[in-house]
Amino acid sequence: MKTLTIDVVSDVVCPWCYIGKRRLERALALLAVQHPDVDPEVRWHTFQLNPDLPPEGIPRADYVFNKFGAAGVAKYEHIAAVGKEAGLALAFDRITRQPNTVVAHSLIAAAEPGLAQDAMVEAFFKAYFIEGRNLTEASVLIEIAESAGMSRDLAQQHLQDASLHSQTLDSDKAAREMGISGVPFFIFNGQVGLSGAHEGETLLQGMVEAMNAAQDD
Repeated sequence: MKTLTIDVVSDVVCPWCYIGKRRLERALALLAVQHPDVDPEVRWHTFQLNPDLPPEGIPRADYVFNKFGAAGVAKYEHIAAVGKEAGLALAFDRITRQPNTVVAHSLIAAAEPGLAQDAMVEAFFKAYFIEGRNLTEASVLIEIAESAGMSRDLAQQHLQDASLHSQTLDSDKAAREMGISGVPFFIFNGQVGLSGAHEGETLLQGMVEAMNAAQDD
């Protein structure tokens, strides 16, 4: 089997990242049909859209108004419509708090790459964008981690692990030092990068380009 690494830089409070995840899943389905000899490995990496938010977050309404003003409502209506096309019922009206995402990202980083990490990412996206859960509450974070297969005790440990949180901040810094300023950002085989929630067919093209480049090396 040929290997293909897919590094995804994203934030759990980025709706385009959730849409991008669905489009990546479509690309992987296409890849499985067209290139059955390829074994892809997806790895998720930290990016904070709002790194300066306090640990307790801020009211969502304040965040939206401060960032987008009166245009915020129309902006999120548009994103919701795009999300619906991707099979997502994004419920922005349920979100009451804009969180700092360091701890959420730490839980994702602590999950094993592959299915376990994918389940953790999916659980956070669903909790925030579908259920409107408050990602600043420790009990909520633990419940989300448990729903993704992590033991309660381990999740509790990760919540209190300052070293893990520091590594998460370092990961965010590393992404910015690479020149990444917006997410989602996809990197295929460490060679081909695509910024934005591209359609599955475009992501597949990036994968194929990266595999061809590896063969030429």
